[in-house]
Amino acid sequence: MINEWDLSQTNLYRLTGREIEVAVLPLGAIEPHNQHLPEGMDWFHTTHIAREICKRAWEKSNNILCLPSIPYGVDCNLMDFPITIHVSQATLDLMIQDIVFSLYQHGIQKIVLFNGHGGNDFTPLIRQLQCDLDVHLFLCNWWRVGMDKYKEIFEKPDDHAGEFETSIALALFPELVELEKAGSGEVRPFRFEALNKGWVQTSRRFSRMNDNCAAGNPAGASAEKGKKYLEIVINRMTDFLVQLAQDQIDMNFPHIK
Repeated sequence: MINEWDLSQTNLYRLTGREIEVAVLPLGAIEPHNQHLPEGMDWFHTTHIAREICKRAWEKSNNILCLPSIPYGVDCNLMDFPITIHVSQATLDLMIQDIVFSLYQHGIQKIVLFNGHGGNDFTPLIRQLQCDLDVHLFLCNWWRVGMDKYKEIFEKPDDHAGEFETSIALALFPELVELEKAGSGEVRPFRFEALNKGWVQTSRRFSRMNDNCAAGNPAGASAEKGKKYLEIVINRMTDFLVQLAQDQIDMNFPHIK
């Protein structure tokens, strides 16, 4: 069966004459996640969720398109670990800019950047493109979508490769999880109170935090927890895509008339 919501599967015959309102671009990274999770973690889960929300949204509004995902992200601060693949934010921005220009040429003005990697920062790009083109770009860092329900599901905070991410992996691709190899994820604190309290922020070089490229304890992770959180994200983002596809662009969009 051809999935018409999937740009890589559909064809010229099916696309000709069809008006696409929303395009979704998944963005991930290839990097280490402690000792037990796959290097493609961010690419895998982001691609899966993006495809699922587009599939569900298509059933309600068949003018939504999921683009092939970009696997690489900004990972310069993890390069001490093998084999991290890093592309600069400038390079990533240029690729996205060209994709947005292509979509605009085909009449698609609503574009969702569906991001699954904390090192990617698209806010300045979105601001600039919306000034340069008559497009509306929306950024979703998908792991934040259900944060208001986080403490109802998970026991511990997770910054990188801890309980949350391990639960997501167990829910989506358990065959790639080697939990018995996991490090504790314990992180060396900063020497400055301002950094530890969050009054001041800096970019972290992960190799100086610990030797397992993690910032979170994976103990307590389960597939059940991962599925609960994923369902929250998928339901909420499916609803958003449908609303976005069905709403008309006017002089106040996306604000209330």
